[in-house]
Amino acid sequence: MDRLAQYESLLLKWQKSINLVSAGTLAELWRRHMLDSAQLAILAPEGARRWADLGSGGGFPGLVISILLAEQPGFEMHLVESDQRKCIFMREVARATGAPATIHNKRIEAFAEGAGAFDVVSARALAPLDRLLGWAAPLFGPGTTGLFLKGKGVEDELTLARKSWIFDVDLHPSQSDPAGSVLVLRGLHGRDRKDARD
Repeated sequence: MDRLAQYESLLLKWQKSINLVSAGTLAELWRRHMLDSAQLAILAPEGARRWADLGSGGGFPGLVISILLAEQPGFEMHLVESDQRKCIFMREVARATGAPATIHNKRIEAFAEGAGAFDVVSARALAPLDRLLGWAAPLFGPGTTGLFLKGKGVEDELTLARKSWIFDVDLHPSQSDPAGSVLVLRGLHGRDRKDARD
């Protein structure tokens, strides 16, 4: 909690010059951002060590997860963000809190080249699911779990995504947003592959 409080303090300081989160959510920072992010730690597979967080922005959910799982041996969080100022902020939070996080100031497509498979791939409020899966797919291996925070239109997003992708998914109600869900997604591959099932 002390480390998360340090994160909060830095965010409130930097928010004055960089739009890290929507200004209207600052009063509910702990529920809207901290809790929303923290719930993914519970849904991650046991023993997950290598985690990629896409479009990390102000560090949600990746930095929160990294702080919570900092004591797990071998845990490493890779946060991918194209905005340089947000990356500078996240590096400062990681330094101040001791979070085991590497911040990549890159577009997701560039990061994915040669990055290999991760145990977990996460994203929050980044893109519609069909587009998000296109970015995430190169980071998936047979044992990878996707943890994606979604809002009330999740069923429509799943229907559209299934036109291009095959996957198994469980929906968990969000602990921070009554209209939200967390997608726990496995077995991702494109429908154009030879082994795609109809």
